[in-house]
Amino acid sequence: MTVAPLTGEYAGREQAAFGRLMDLSTDLRRGHPAATMVSAGMSADLEQAVAAGATHVRVGSAVLGVRPRLG
Repeated sequence: MTVAPLTGEYAGREQAAFGRLMDLSTDLRRGHPAATMVSAGMSADLEQAVAAGATHVRVGSAVLGVRPRLG
């Protein structure tokens, strides 16, 4: 499961983060062809995640609406 990072090298750079995911998943499948699923993205960036090869996305807020933060 990969989501766009909030901190670090890829913070605010969702396209770059999902591009890196695509590279990693492509490399992984070369050695493990049965690894066919890529879980990545959430409601706000699902198009970018799918473009990077995601086969599963989390769409909680798109279905359930925005929820209050914990804490």
